[in-house]
Amino acid sequence: MVGITVSISLFLLPVGLWLQGIIVLTTLKIFLAVLLFIYIVVPFVFRYTYALQRTMIFLNFVRWPRNPDFNVPKKYGLDGTRNFYVKTTEDVQLGVWHTLPKSLINESKTADDEFFEKSLTRGEPIILYMHGNSGSRASPHRVELYKMLRNLNYHVISFDYRSYADSSPVSPSETGVVSDGKFMYRWVEEHAKGSPLFVWGHSLGTGVSSHVLDLLAQEGKSPSGLILESPFNNLRDEIKEHPFARLFNQLPWFDFFFIDPIEQNDLLFASDKHLVNVHCPILILHAQDDVVVPFILGQRLYKSLEQTRPKDAASVEFVIFEDKYRYGHKYICRAPELPDIIQKFLGSILKS
Repeated sequence: MVGITVSISLFLLPVGLWLQGIIVLTTLKIFLAVLLFIYIVVPFVFRYTYALQRTMIFLNFVRWPRNPDFNVPKKYGLDGTRNFYVKTTEDVQLGVWHTLPKSLINESKTADDEFFEKSLTRGEPIILYMHGNSGSRASPHRVELYKMLRNLNYHVISFDYRSYADSSPVSPSETGVVSDGKFMYRWVEEHAKGSPLFVWGHSLGTGVSSHVLDLLAQEGKSPSGLILESPFNNLRDEIKEHPFARLFNQLPWFDFFFIDPIEQNDLLFASDKHLVNVHCPILILHAQDDVVVPFILGQRLYKSLEQTRPKDAASVEFVIFEDKYRYGHKYICRAPELPDIIQKFLGSILKS
C-alpha cells in the first residue's frame, strides 16, 4: 500500500508542476495582454480618435441628475427661477435658468417672462455661471452655489453648452462652447442695461470663461469681475496632472499620444494666455485637496497672471481652502466663509 501511494505521488508531481506552469504562463499572457492594451492600444486609439478626445474632455454623455425636470427648477429648491431657451447666431439652442435675488422672490410668484427680463435692469449684481464638464445646470453642487448667490441678493444666469442637457445635441469643441458662452454674455449684457455683470467659471468652465473674456476684450468689452473656481492654467498641464494620466505621463511618448492631438484638435483651453488680455479684477478659488484639477494648477495660473498681465490691469486674488475641510473639486460652495469672500470681492469693485 505504501509503495502504491509513493508511485501515485511520483506520478502526480510532474502533473502538478505542469499545471502550475500552465497557470503561470496563462497569467503572464493575460498580464502582457493588459500591458499591451494599456500602453499601446489606448494611446493609439486616443491619438487618432477625435471623438474619444472630445468625449473624455467634455464628458457630455454623463447625465446627472438623471431625468431632470428643467421646466420646474422649484423641484431643486430654486424658487424664483425661470427656465427658458435662447437660440444663438449659429442656430444652437441653449437651455437657461435665471434665478432671482432673494429680495425679488416674493414678487416672482405671479411673474411672467417679461418680469424676469426687466428684473435684470434693477441694479442687483448678475452672475453669469459657466459650468464644468459632465452633468447640467441642475447638478446638485451647482444648485448649492446658485442658492448661496441668490441669498447674497445676486441674479444667477446658468446655462448648458451645446450637447449638454436639453441644449442642442451638437458635438462640442472649444470653439463651440466658447461661442455659446460668448453669446450668453452678450445676451445678459443686453438685458442688464448697465447692471453690474460678473462671470463665474468652474473647472472646465474656467477655461471657457477665460477664452470668452479674451474674445470680448478684443471688442472692448469687459465684465465687472471674473471668479474662477478650481481652475487650471491650460489643458495641457491639466491632462498631465490628472489622476487618470498617472499610468502614462512618465512615458517618453506621452506628449505625442495625449498632448499633441489635443492641441491639434481645437482643445487648448489656455487660460494662462487668454487672461493676459483680460484686465478686470479676478478672484481665484481653489481647494488644496482637489484631485480633479490639482491645486498646483491653480497656483500656476495665479503666478503666471501675476507675471504676465500688464501693470494697469486690476488685481488677481487667490483664496486657498485647506485640505482639512475636504471641499475637493465641487464643494467650495459649502465653505462658511465663501459668502463673505464673494461679498468682499464684489463690494470692492462696486464701490470703486
